[in-house]
Amino acid sequence: MPNSHASEDNDRVAPQQVAEAQAPPESHERDLAAELAQMEDRYKRALADLDNFRKRSARETERRIAESREAQLRDWLEAVDSVERALLMELDNPVFEGLRGVLEQMEAILARENVRRIGAAGEQFDPEHHEAVGVRYTDEAPDRTVVDVARSGYALGDRVLRPAEVIVSRAEPPGSSG
Repeated sequence: MPNSHASEDNDRVAPQQVAEAQAPPESHERDLAAELAQMEDRYKRALADLDNFRKRSARETERRIAESREAQLRDWLEAVDSVERALLMELDNPVFEGLRGVLEQMEAILARENVRRIGAAGEQFDPEHHEAVGVRYTDEAPDRTVVDVARSGYALGDRVLRPAEVIVSRAEPPGSSG
């Protein structure tokens, strides 16, 4: 009797199939239209997510490139500082003119990269561009004015690569004599 049992399974119809067979064609079309609308919505959301991912990836790549470039420029600034210190040591040394030429070449490269020197004596102290490494009490310069630059600062466009290390003037404290 196994064959009769198998034929009973084949004769059984799933409840969903019965419902679909009994449903009017308009209802089935509405269900399909709703499913299609849902699929289209999911497709549009997936496209928007993909577009957002592409934009986010592009921004992240640009940020990483800029960070890498800035790190390389900061390393280059250390070499510039070394040449400047060497030039301050002995002005009458025959190597002086060669070092001066090397420094000019380095500064030209920085200029091509849109890097400019910031921090000069006479500027008003700005904590975004200057790092105060000392204070000089004097009445010869307005209060909070850069009176000396210990180490030059540099900016790439309007972004500070390295703040200038400066000595800042302060008014003579009351009661002190100059």
